[in-house]
Amino acid sequence: MPETIPQFYKRIQCYDPKPAAVYSKEKEYFNLFSRQCNFGTVQFSYRDFYKVTLIMGTGKLYYADKWIFVDRPALLFSNPLVPYAWESVSEEQKGMFCIFNEQFVRTEEKNGSLANTPLFRLTGDKVFFLDEVQLANVQNIYARMQEELQSDYAGKPDVLRCYLHLLIHTAVKMQDTNQYESHPNASQRIAELFLELLERQFPVDYPRAALILHTPADYADRLSVHVNHLNKVVKETTGKTTSELIAGRVIKEATQYLQHTNRSISEIAFSLGFESISYFSKFYRKHTDQSPTKVREQATI
Repeated sequence: MPETIPQFYKRIQCYDPKPAAVYSKEKEYFNLFSRQCNFGTVQFSYRDFYKVTLIMGTGKLYYADKWIFVDRPALLFSNPLVPYAWESVSEEQKGMFCIFNEQFVRTEEKNGSLANTPLFRLTGDKVFFLDEVQLANVQNIYARMQEELQSDYAGKPDVLRCYLHLLIHTAVKMQDTNQYESHPNASQRIAELFLELLERQFPVDYPRAALILHTPADYADRLSVHVNHLNKVVKETTGKTTSELIAGRVIKEATQYLQHTNRSISEIAFSLGFESISYFSKFYRKHTDQSPTKVREQATI
């Protein structure tokens, strides 16, 4: 399961005075903290929140199949769809970070002018090294965020979003491409992340079709690797193809619904992302040699 905001605070031993109700998925959440501790080695995992960090300290930033050495001030963008890990090298780790949930992000921002920026896109650089002028600018933005966060202004969330946009555009204006190193255990890590991401698609809730990743290419995009490479490492690691694993997990979920719920077959098909009951039935029969109707009937005998 992805790390939640309360779990994140507990891990870094950071006290947040806000009540637990603030973390409701229905409410906007934004907070800002100084980065004044040694984080050690952070486990490679997903988070269920966004985070923008001003890093002032030396460390290694790991992604699925690559890593980069951060040896000077940098701005790091992370979102719930891209797993990463941080390994502190220097004892002193300073800077600032803001975290916020999905509700704080506006739909038009994710799908509009900010869609292809470091915060929301799944590929490309997430870490941007800062020169002295850029560092001063970023520190000033965080200071203004902190000031606004402590205010009683009713429009505070909108102001904070504006400052967040400034951080994003500071990175967008930086054109340099970073040099990443290959990770020696990249193949195994990619396979493990694929399996974790596959499992995260379930369970699904009707009527919302929560299964948003259907093909190997969908998973490759989320992991920022080429689909051919994903297929290769998954096959080498698990002995099965990416498509076989996806289909097998969908079948497992469908069977559980057929045998243990009162959902209609059409409801099950839609919740699993199938456009029609006929396509779902064909898919299910192909992988089980039984029809969904037959499985449902056997479960009620």
